[in-house]
Amino acid sequence: MDGRETPYASSRIGEVTNRFIHAAELAAAAVFAILFAIGVFDLIMQIVGAVQSGRITDPLVVIGFIDTGLLLLIIVEVYETVIAYTEESDTRKIVRLVIYTGVIAMVRKVIIFRTGEYPDPEAALLAAVSYTILILGLVGLLVAERRFGRRLGG
Repeated sequence: MDGRETPYASSRIGEVTNRFIHAAELAAAAVFAILFAIGVFDLIMQIVGAVQSGRITDPLVVIGFIDTGLLLLIIVEVYETVIAYTEESDTRKIVRLVIYTGVIAMVRKVIIFRTGEYPDPEAALLAAVSYTILILGLVGLLVAERRFGRRLGG
């Protein structure tokens, strides 16, 4: 022997590390499921509080609910992505889930966008243009994946 590991030892190490990665992916999925449950409970409590205080008709409060709801959808998409990894799904499915997550995240940013949060109008305009470019790029990726993905053997 020249000191190198045999293929058998190498495959055993690979097997152990694969099991570890799979366990870590499942743990991450559980964390996202717990975060989702906490978020749903929090959203319900926010709505109940707004109804009791009479602020349920305040547009900013409603936008806050939408923001929280979209954040919950992002958590679901990330959870689905992790599950797709654990199930060793095809790459197209995983890419599609990542694109959906990006689209939801950017739509969320647009919905809560307030020009007053920026130091000057130019900064707000730059952010708005950046959000628009990102959304169009993500939608373009999604359209391309749906149109050409099957033809590429995915």
